[in-house]
Amino acid sequence: MAPQRSKPVETLRRDPPMGRGSSRARGDANCVGHSSHGIVLQPRPAAPKAPASTAPTNPLYNVSMASAPRVFTPLDRLIREFDRALRTVAGANVAGRPYPAEGIPESLTESESRRRAAALMRVNHAGEIAAQALYHGQALTARTPAVRESLVEAAREETDHLAWCEQRIGELGGRTSLLAPVWYAGSFAIGVAAGLAGDRNSLGFVVETEKQVAEHLDSHLSELPAGDDRSRQIVTQMQHDEQVHGANARDSGGIDLPGPVQRLMRATARVMTRTAYRI
Repeated sequence: MAPQRSKPVETLRRDPPMGRGSSRARGDANCVGHSSHGIVLQPRPAAPKAPASTAPTNPLYNVSMASAPRVFTPLDRLIREFDRALRTVAGANVAGRPYPAEGIPESLTESESRRRAAALMRVNHAGEIAAQALYHGQALTARTPAVRESLVEAAREETDHLAWCEQRIGELGGRTSLLAPVWYAGSFAIGVAAGLAGDRNSLGFVVETEKQVAEHLDSHLSELPAGDDRSRQIVTQMQHDEQVHGANARDSGGIDLPGPVQRLMRATARVMTRTAYRI
């Protein structure tokens, strides 16, 4: 028997390296053709097109959320007021304006004169704590943004007064009132009540308060020890600021408060000043 011939075995060979002229080397991977092995090249599926944008055409749509004004919740405002109270009472006040007594030499050397000057400045400091609380309480319940902003701005200047009084009391070797939390809490409650009475009544409360404070500071200018030019310069600047606050409140629509309310305010201030002088 004659031997059978074996069938030739097909071998799979690799394509030769793609040359510069190859369509695949040119990046044309989507062409249809035959390889050297007769394999049909299938076109690559086209990438899906991105859907048309559905974003609104309003130019404000893309504004960063950080640029939008934050809306404070009642809890936010409560926390903010509590923080303000702590910083005010704890003496963490920083003035935004220069110290009025800067450059004036210290002239008080007698211990009694220094003690009296420190006590008077302690009374002024207690009054400024009360003013801070009043303004913040009134701003919390103000009806209009304009009135609210004017009260907050006045409170900023009162912060200068607090810082100046604290610095001067330290220079004289004194201390601030131990009842500062009481002055703040009571005045804040009064401020809230004044704000709830309406903006015109609230501004009228500012007018009367600043009038009485200016009179009180005027008496301190004569009661300070002779030669205490540093304390006197501070009090003079404070008095000027209080008069400006009162005039601004009057121009913004503040009305005159009833006589009984004015007398009650004077009696309350008298109790605070006499107590703060000693405690």
